[in-house]
Amino acid sequence: MSLTALIAEDEALLAEHLKAELQQLWPELELLPIAPHGQAAVDLALARRPSLCFLDIRMPGLSGLEAAAALAEDWPEGTPFPLLVFVTAYDQYALQAFEHAAVDYVLKPVQRERLAQTVARLKQTLSQRQAPPTLDATLDQLRQLLGPAAAQATPQAAPQRLRLLQVSQGSSIQMVPIEEVLFFEAADKYVRVVTARKEHLMRLSLRELVPQLDTELFWQVHRGTVVRATAIERAVRDEQGKLTLHLREHPEKLGVSRLYAHLFRGL
Repeated sequence: MSLTALIAEDEALLAEHLKAELQQLWPELELLPIAPHGQAAVDLALARRPSLCFLDIRMPGLSGLEAAAALAEDWPEGTPFPLLVFVTAYDQYALQAFEHAAVDYVLKPVQRERLAQTVARLKQTLSQRQAPPTLDATLDQLRQLLGPAAAQATPQAAPQRLRLLQVSQGSSIQMVPIEEVLFFEAADKYVRVVTARKEHLMRLSLRELVPQLDTELFWQVHRGTVVRATAIERAVRDEQGKLTLHLREHPEKLGVSRLYAHLFRGL
């Protein structure tokens, strides 16, 4: 079976440079069309199922980490998950996070000597694959990178925790206490705010909102959903192992993705 690789990079010159270096170092590797942003990387990878993915950390829309998380959530069962290499211009804070999570990375601009080490490591890992691996190891790595370790990658002052939401209601501004929120759901350029009595839309992304939430009270259960833990009545696992959350004060049911299923391991 031929080996294929996907490059996701929004800077065309850097993408072409990485492509050229890979062609020199690994001539038998088939390179798929370059994905110019995170969502394109997800769509192309799900359609073509490459052996490897080189993901730029900072891209328009989905970041490289978010694209990897989206792939992990939607990847078909029983199919080998691609080996991931993150391409980053981050400083030492970020590199410590990547090393802690035991994933590979290369720095921009990509240097041939460093890329050659990555290629050798990838070849060794691929040669040791005896059967389609589970996603568990990759999921654990992504949880670390998307959690506290990743937060150290771009050091900044800790945001103040939200206690009160200000949402537009026609020509007025309504105040919604954070403890009344049952769940948040990404909705294009907005976040859907659902309480037991009403729904609101806030003009911001879930990515911007999540750092402002108390993570002990609000749990991310899908890349597009954050639920208040005390609003969960029960979690039900179906025959395929997928989890669905039932809420105490709302009829809507929320799906739990693979990436966050570990929160309910007691089931």
